[in-house]
This record gives sequence, C-alpha cells and structure tokens, in this order.
Amino acid sequence: MSFCIFGGIFEEAGLEEQIAQIDREMQAPGFWDNHAGSAPLLQRRRQIERRLATLNRLRADADELAAWRELVEEGEADAEVEEFVERLERELHQLELQLKLSGPDDDKNALVAIHPGAGGTESQDWAEMLLRMYLRWAEQQGYQVELLDRLEGEEAGIKSATFAVRGDYAYGYLHGETGVHRLVRISPYDAASRRHTSFASVYVYPEVDDDVEIDVEDKDLRIDTYRASGAGGQHVNKTESAVRITHHPSGIVVSCQNERSQHKNRATAMKILRARLYDLEISKREEEAAAREGKKKDIAWGSQIRSYVLHPYRMVKDHRTNTEVGDADRVLDGGIDPFIEAWLSEQMGEGEASGQGTPAS
Repeated sequence: MSFCIFGGIFEEAGLEEQIAQIDREMQAPGFWDNHAGSAPLLQRRRQIERRLATLNRLRADADELAAWRELVEEGEADAEVEEFVERLERELHQLELQLKLSGPDDDKNALVAIHPGAGGTESQDWAEMLLRMYLRWAEQQGYQVELLDRLEGEEAGIKSATFAVRGDYAYGYLHGETGVHRLVRISPYDAASRRHTSFASVYVYPEVDDDVEIDVEDKDLRIDTYRASGAGGQHVNKTESAVRITHHPSGIVVSCQNERSQHKNRATAMKILRARLYDLEISKREEEAAAREGKKKDIAWGSQIRSYVLHPYRMVKDHRTNTEVGDADRVLDGGIDPFIEAWLSEQMGEGEASGQGTPAS
C-alpha cells in the first residue's frame, strides 16, 4: 500500500523492511558489545519508526478529512474543520521538510561553533545572543543540547562557544546556518547611544560516529591544558582541566572545558576535532566535484547570510532566500524555522530566481 503526497510515493512496505533489516542486524552475535556501531543503527531505527508513525497518522487524518468533505463543499465548514485542516497542513509540511533532508549526513547530530567578529564587547554580546537563539530553537524542537565549550567575554558576551544538538536530523536542519550573521542596533554599551553593527560567525558540522575511520596521528597534534574560565565563586575549577588541541596539518584548533575531568575534556575535544576533519574532507570533495562540473561553489564560511536589524526598524532578513520576518524578538527567541525552511526549499530547487521570501510578520 502506498501513500501519495507532494507528488511522491512513500512505500510503507519499504520502511517496514528497513526496520526488519535493522532488527536482523541487532540479533547478530556481539551486536550489543559494540556501542560505537550499535548506537547509530538504533538512532536510524527510531527515525524510521517515527516516519512510519507519521505516515500512518496522516493517512488516518486524510480519511477523517474525506468525511468532512461534503460539509466543506456545502459551505457548512466551521472553525473545527478549519483548525483540523490547518493542523494537517502543518504535519504535511513537516514531513515534506524531512524528505528534503536526504544528504548523507543530514540525519546526524550537529556540532555548532559560534565566534564573534571584530568589535570587542559588541560582537561578543552578539555572539551570546546567537547562542541563546540556537539553544532556544533546539529546546523548542525537543532536541538534547550539550554545551561543550564556552569562553566568556572580558566585559560581556562570549569569545567562543561550541555545543552539540542531538536528535533526528539536527544537522540537516541546522547546517544551513553556517555563515556570518550581522546585527544592527543601538548599542547598550555606548554612552552616546549610537547605532552599531556587529558580526558573528556560525559554523555547523555533523557529529561523527565513533565507527567512522578518521586518521589522526599523535605527531600531528599539540595538546595544551589550562584552567577553565568561569564567572568566579566556589565552583571555579582550580586545576588545568580545560583542553585545547591543535591539528597542525589542517590548522584546526578545538577546545573543551565543559567537564571537571581533563580526561573527559580531552575525549570531547578529540570528538570535535574528528567532526571538523570529517567535514573538511567532505567539503573538499564537494568543491572538487563542483570544479569538475564547472560550477562555482559559494563559500559559506565568511559569507554574510543574514541580517538582524533592531534599529531604525525591526526586521530579520536572510540574504540567500530574501526571507524576511518582522518580529525580530521572536526570531532571537528561537523562531528561525522560516529561514531554515526557505533555505531547504531553495536547496531542493524550489526557490525562484525572483527571491520571493516569507512575508514579513
């Protein structure tokens, strides 16, 4: 039995067969002894189960909608029917978005790094605002979040932060956030109340499964330890538990000070490094493929993707899709779905050259 939606065909039997195949692998001797290999497979099974449950729920909703059809055609639809239709449309839209996440890493967890640009306290405060925005978004989506590293600013804000977002398709939804984010506002740190422009960079990369082979040699690493920074008080770590790892061949530097244990921080920093190296290799392959096809690939890192204007008017605009939202406070409180959805649609070739975006609200 198939379920038609958005011009595509979802084969329910195909999803059930995928679950059956995973179950057969789980029954293999020694499967549960290898956590690194079993965890990704279990996560994949949960994803398929949820998608199958969504399809079944939508099928039931479609049957119920058919029962309302006569009332709608006779003009007797009431608020209850309209509410039902709106809910169904939202569920269909969410499923459509998931179907756009077909990349090899889209179903993975995400690691997000935020760094302020030049500008001292202004940019550091803006970086912290972005950190809060993404944490609020993840919370609203029901994702699990782990703050891996946070370096406080000298007066306010942060000098850097790295956190993990764990759950279905976290990387798929977030990886379009990579780039430079611009803030325009009246500075709360300027006695003359002048308008300031601040920048911060966001970089998103997939969390790599432990069973993925990534060659990292000890001779290529420099490992430094230092005292974790904090706001002071009795909980400040007085030992050198924070870890910074420099990978000389790539120039990548990662750090972690989330745990009181130097051993745990080192393990987490290595996990971040492996993810960065994996992402670097994937990016190189994509650039080589684009060069072979004669296509010019946009460089997301260092490119301004979105402006958040709080003065003289209030508006958030994505420069890639021209999507605009007038409620800047809602966006900064985690309401970034319109931008994520527009970017995903454009990646699937649905965005028009005219750049029509979401109307301001």
